[in-house]
Amino acid sequence: MKRSLFALAISSAFFVAACSDKSPTSTSTTDQTAPGAPGAPALWSYSGKTGIGTSYEQYLNGQYSDAAATGTVSKVWFSLAQGILTETMYGLIHEAQLRELQFFIKGDDFLDEEKTDTQSEISYLKTDEQGRPLSLAYKLINTDKDGKYRIEKHIFTDPDSQSLMMRVKFTALADGITPYLYADTALANTGSNDSASYVDGVLTASEGNTSMSLKTTAHIVQGSVGFVGVSDGISELKATGSMTKTYTTTGDTAGNVGMTLQLASLNHGQTVEFDLALGFGQSPAESRTAAELTLAKGYDKVLAHYNGDGDAIGWQDYLQSLPALNNLAATATDGGKLLYTSALVLKAQEDKTHAGALIASLSNPWGDIKSAEHSATGYKAVWPRDFYQVAMAMLALGDTQSPRVAFEYLQKVQVNSSTPGYEGTPGYFLQKTHVDGTIEWIAVQMDQTAMPIMLGWRLWKEGVLSDSDITGWYHKMLKPAADFLTDGGKVKIDWIDTEIKPPFTQQERWEEQQGYSPSTIAAIIAGLVSAADIARQSGDNANAERYQSAADDFSANLEKYTFTTQGSLTGTQGNGQYYLRITQNQDPNDRAPLDNRNGQDITDESLVIDGGFLELVRYGVRSATHPQVLETIPEYDNLQLPDVLRTKYEFTFPGIEGKFPGWRRYGIDGYGEDITNGAGYAAVNDTSTPGQRGRVWPFFTGERGHYELALAKASHTLDINNLRSIYVKGMELFANEGMMLPEQVWDGVGDNSVYHYQLGQGTNSATPLAWTHAEYIKLLRSYSDGKVWDRNASTEARYVKSE
Repeated sequence: MKRSLFALAISSAFFVAACSDKSPTSTSTTDQTAPGAPGAPALWSYSGKTGIGTSYEQYLNGQYSDAAATGTVSKVWFSLAQGILTETMYGLIHEAQLRELQFFIKGDDFLDEEKTDTQSEISYLKTDEQGRPLSLAYKLINTDKDGKYRIEKHIFTDPDSQSLMMRVKFTALADGITPYLYADTALANTGSNDSASYVDGVLTASEGNTSMSLKTTAHIVQGSVGFVGVSDGISELKATGSMTKTYTTTGDTAGNVGMTLQLASLNHGQTVEFDLALGFGQSPAESRTAAELTLAKGYDKVLAHYNGDGDAIGWQDYLQSLPALNNLAATATDGGKLLYTSALVLKAQEDKTHAGALIASLSNPWGDIKSAEHSATGYKAVWPRDFYQVAMAMLALGDTQSPRVAFEYLQKVQVNSSTPGYEGTPGYFLQKTHVDGTIEWIAVQMDQTAMPIMLGWRLWKEGVLSDSDITGWYHKMLKPAADFLTDGGKVKIDWIDTEIKPPFTQQERWEEQQGYSPSTIAAIIAGLVSAADIARQSGDNANAERYQSAADDFSANLEKYTFTTQGSLTGTQGNGQYYLRITQNQDPNDRAPLDNRNGQDITDESLVIDGGFLELVRYGVRSATHPQVLETIPEYDNLQLPDVLRTKYEFTFPGIEGKFPGWRRYGIDGYGEDITNGAGYAAVNDTSTPGQRGRVWPFFTGERGHYELALAKASHTLDINNLRSIYVKGMELFANEGMMLPEQVWDGVGDNSVYHYQLGQGTNSATPLAWTHAEYIKLLRSYSDGKVWDRNASTEARYVKSE
């Protein structure tokens, strides 16, 4: 029956319903003020995004400005998940204003929720002949699982306004279908402090000096605002079967607000097409005007500008500015589809008030179970480590402007005498900040202090920064960072009151443990070698020698501090000789405990294997054939380890020949769903549980692909096509239907009753993860060049060639 209904709908000509004739006579009563404040507790949305978008803007003198060639700077970002519009930001990139916008659909004997009761397909509105996306404009097609209706939505932002546009084609495949458009607001990045009104066919929500208005060209039967779970239109619909009570305002008490529009009913074969706009501003009048201006310009004009068609400047212009794109597309195994997507995604995840502020992901991990009662950035924030990966990927694409602007931005997040609440030695870079530099997390992560130096060095070597530029930045930003990497010092800020002595780090790249980490030490050494080069260029030979000497010392002691010869992985598990993930002292053989993190007790540091040692090869600190590197590979790859300790997993995909490797962050990782009940990370009261288990992260497939390139070159066995077929293709297969690359994918271990993931499917942790997209681009560049893109030539010359 489902198939025949769908076929009938496809074969019928579109019929635009005569809405005023089809609308039922309203029997509702309208009151002024909705009761039930503050409504149900607010949560964020599902984090496995299938799409993100924003308008492309050009720089003017390294900043975003309305005076630039692209005109008005649109500061609106959106995300898509489960077939609907989810967190939509306005202002700063982390400032969500909307939680979700979707349809509820009523028939004679059912009430459906679009995100749970439809099968969703996603595609790009603008692609080239090879099917590669040319902009972040999307088509969503959601079909009822029982074949009763079909919803097609086109979604993008207006480059000349603070607004988002959506075109909707709603088709009834049965009689008596009534759509209800529902917006769950989250003004000012919180879900429970909003007020709302319905006036003259326009829904408006506000908090403080931020407002959002929803205006549509659809025929509206009635509208209402209220408090979620109590008096919003959908709650009324669920309780009574119709919107028998409607409200024009939520009054003086703020809360978790929902806004509903009842549209005209449709019968079988009828289609209604309409546009809607979400406008944003500092007042209800301003947000309403933004929505009205977008609707007045119309779908064709707004989309053409967004895409960059004709004389308009849009996303196609950005892609055309990337000189390496064609060569990298030829290196991909999918014709460049994921490459083009990745280029767009990385550029889209930059703030437009603070140019160069590159965030980790436009998502809140496990958002559907995380409270939105208080403002939280989630992954919509700056980590210098993730930031470095993205800037290097942009450079790999041939984008020289964005990495330079990003590098210059970094001074905003470096600790100095003016950092609020800070006492101690300056120079290190803050762990996590808002894009405006507001401090969020403050632990000392030494790799995050090394990477800005490495980025500056690379920009200088690539000619993006001149000799005089790098000298200026040496004195302004890089010398204090290099001094901190060399000497460490006193750190006192908020809860931290400690002394850092390199290469000890308060946290390694997973932000969970203190001590001596191969991945962190790799970055420190490469950072100091880079700093020595820059110091010499700047005429500071004394410090150049000091930085180089420190790097030499750290290199000489690397294995002494981090390589165990008496590890607990023996017999079928290993030979007891391998790099540790981290050790809290300088004795890697003492099997000491690590700190409890993510609900996991780690009683023996030598049980924990991770891929951090591969960073030694990536940056040129050790060769791919270094004895200790080769000794660690078997334990890292051991498929016979128990799941709690195991890192490597192999994946198959329907219709695709072969197995594709993936790795977890490390053994005994608890940053993931609970294996006993399937619940999301820290699902109850944001508290970790012993059953939590971190999953496979796709960017490790890229990290391993880089290592295998270096190994093949060193052993004179290079077969690029073979490497591409494993590592490039593997990463491409981990992308979801919108070609978004996730942080984690389901590896088949434990209970799957909550989310019902498919093997290799992205989880609800964070998608798209900028780091994963960056790693994919860099892998393509490395394979295209025949050498590892991230490798530091000066570091390699000093340590690898002397082995």
